[in-house]
Formats: sequence, C-alpha cells, structure tokens
Amino acid sequence: MKNFTKLLTTAALIAGVAMVAPAFADAAKQTIVLTQVDPVVLATGWRATAIIGAAVYDDAGTEIGKLEDMIITASGTVPYAVVSVGGFLGMDAHHVVVAASALELVGKKLTLHGATKESLKALPNYTFAS
Repeated sequence: MKNFTKLLTTAALIAGVAMVAPAFADAAKQTIVLTQVDPVVLATGWRATAIIGAAVYDDAGTEIGKLEDMIITASGTVPYAVVSVGGFLGMDAHHVVVAASALELVGKKLTLHGATKESLKALPNYTFAS
C-alpha cells in the first residue's frame, strides 16, 4: 500500500509539472519594453489624482472650467484632458477634449493658453464611452 501511495504521489507531481511547464514556456515568450526615466524630470510632472477636479484658467487668470478626466489612447502616444465648462454641480456641463500638453501650470494655476469659456463651449461636446 505504501508503494502504491508513493507511485500515486509521484504520478501526481509529474502531471502537475507537465501542466505548469507550458505556462512557464508561454511566459518566457513575453517581452516588456522598458523606458529609462529621469526621476528629477518625473518629479516635475503631474499626478492625475492631484489635478483631476482642478480649476482650469485662461491667460487672464479667469476660471474657465474644471479638469474632469485624463484619457490615454490605446497607442498611448498623446494623453488628453477632458475639461468641463459651465454647468452647475456637474449637471449640464459641456465637456471638451484638449491635448494634455496644451495645459500649463502657471504658478499654481492650470492654464489653457488661448482658450476662453466661450471658445471651449463652441467646441463639440465630448461624451464618455460606456
């Protein structure tokens, strides 16, 4: 009976290794492209969690909207900023999309150079996909 138990245990171990080995083989095929990042430059960047909900200002320092969200496309090349304009307590707000690079931190104000509340309202309304 002891030999049968040893045989059964050994067979189970071999079967388990045989099932796990293909998973390791597949994992070895994956590649990750890493980019070297300068931490000093990165430290001057924006954390999305810190700026979402922030007021957006025009060149004159007048509030023209709020940063509603950030979107990164599947290609990941250009991040976009969704700015809400108008509305009250989030209702009836007009949402527009601008390249995140169009926003600049001037002092402590997130500024969208060349924009006005009227020019943003004239842009097509952006609707979030479900």
